[in-house]
Amino acid sequence: MSFGVQLGLLLALATAFASVVGFLYKHRGAVESPPVEARRPVRTSLALFRSRWYTIGILVATASWGLHVSALALAPISLVQSVIAGGLVLLTVVADRLFGLEVTRREWIGVALTAAGLAFLAATLDGGGESAHSSYDGATLTVYAGVAAALGLGAAVAGRNGYRDGIPLALSAGLLWGASDVAIKALSDHLGDDGVLVLLHPLAFTIATLSLIGLAVSARSLQVGNAVPVIAVTSAAANVCTIASGPIVFGEPLPDEPAALALRIAAFALVIAAAALTPAPIRIAEPEAEPA
Repeated sequence: MSFGVQLGLLLALATAFASVVGFLYKHRGAVESPPVEARRPVRTSLALFRSRWYTIGILVATASWGLHVSALALAPISLVQSVIAGGLVLLTVVADRLFGLEVTRREWIGVALTAAGLAFLAATLDGGGESAHSSYDGATLTVYAGVAAALGLGAAVAGRNGYRDGIPLALSAGLLWGASDVAIKALSDHLGDDGVLVLLHPLAFTIATLSLIGLAVSARSLQVGNAVPVIAVTSAAANVCTIASGPIVFGEPLPDEPAALALRIAAFALVIAAAALTPAPIRIAEPEAEPA
C-alpha cells in the first residue's frame, strides 16, 4: 500500500470520529430549534444556527468534510468509506474508556465485527491500495450519482408524507451525501490539471447543491427521530452508496479469484453491518425525581 493511500485512510479515520461528534452536537441543537419546513427550507434551516450546539456541530462537521475530501483525493473511495464506517464504532470505545459513557454488549459486538471486516479487507487489496483510482467515465458518473440523488429525494418525499420517525429522511440525507461524495471523488481527478479552478467545475456546483439539500433533510430527520437510529441509517446509506461506486464508477480492481472476491464482499458487508449495529453512545439520562 502506497504512503499516499495510507495517509488517506488515516484521514478517513479522523473523518469518522469528527463526523459522529458533529452529528451528536447537531442533534442536540436541532431538537431545541424550530422545525425545518419544506416550504421554507432556507429560512428554517438558517434558524437552526441560533442554537449554539447546532453551530458547534456544523463547525465540527465542516472540519470532518475537509478531512473527508482530503482522504478521497488520496485513497480509493471504497477503502475510505470502509474505514469511515468502521470508525463509527471506534467512538464507542473512546466514549467508554475516556468519557465514562455506557457501552452495551451490542456495541462491543459491532467493534469486533468492524475489526474482522477491516482485517479481511486488508487481506484482499490485490493492488487496489496503490493509487487513488480517481479516473471515471462521465456518463457512468452521471447515471450513478443521478440515481442515488433521485432515490434520496424520493425517500425525502416519503418521509414528509406520513413517516414521523425520521428514518426515511435519514435514508434520504445519506443517499444525497453519498452522491455528493462520489462527485467529490470525481472532482479530485481534476486537481492536478485545474488546481483551484476546480471550484468552477460543474461538479463543484453539483456537490454544493446535494450537500445543502442533504443538510436540510438531515436536520429535519434529527428533529423528528431518535439520534441513534437516525445517525446509523444516514451513515450506512452514505457508506453503501460510496463504497459501491468504487468498482462501478472509478474502476477499482476486484480480486480475480472467486473466493477472494467473496471475502472482499463479506468484508464490506461486515463493516457496514457494524456501523448499523453499533449506534453512537448517548449519555444515560438521570432518573427523574418522584412527583411531589
